[in-house]
Amino acid sequence: MTRKINIKRSVLAADEEFASKIRERLRKEGTLMVNLIGSPGAGKTTLLEATLGEIPFSCAVVEGDVATSRDAERISKTGTPVVQINTQGGCHLEAHLLWKALDEIPTSGLDVLFVENVGNLVCPAEFDLGEDYKVAVCSVPEGPDKPLKYPHLFHEAGAVLLTKVDLIPYIGFDGDLFWGDVKKLNPLASCIEVASLTGKGIDAWTDVLGRWLMEKRRW
Repeated sequence: MTRKINIKRSVLAADEEFASKIRERLRKEGTLMVNLIGSPGAGKTTLLEATLGEIPFSCAVVEGDVATSRDAERISKTGTPVVQINTQGGCHLEAHLLWKALDEIPTSGLDVLFVENVGNLVCPAEFDLGEDYKVAVCSVPEGPDKPLKYPHLFHEAGAVLLTKVDLIPYIGFDGDLFWGDVKKLNPLASCIEVASLTGKGIDAWTDVLGRWLMEKRRW
């Protein structure tokens, strides 16, 4: 048992070195990196499509999936540089994989790098990729109980986005419960309700990204 723990610590330590290298590289280049974390079907890719159509900054995307390049193909149609990482069964992206992917992205002069992590509310929240902010993406159809069920992600998030809010009249959703739990876990997080297909909340979201970018470039 002790040997397994030591191995896990060794793997984490090695990956943290890559996270530090990524953080330093993007600090020098003034690039904001945002790690989008949410369940499969939460609407992360649709959110990115809507964001890339409105955001007034130069952007690139790294897509993380267990298999297929379908999400990357969707992003490429926006004209945004995108790199696909397939984890071949892994439940999250790791920093050493992202470090290699950066060689395929023109990060010089880049304003925002989005990472769409593998669909999962647990593992991606526990691994540092060198990002400036983790963003929790949760959808109305998932129900309002996710913050307390998966507290680590919501505690760590710089912003919490509730997607597919246009479905509330048809599904029903206890927004007071959801946002109340978010505020208990993380009173400083930016809280935004989004309907990506209609554009609701996208301006508020891009405003947050703009603020984060300005703050980073003041450092």
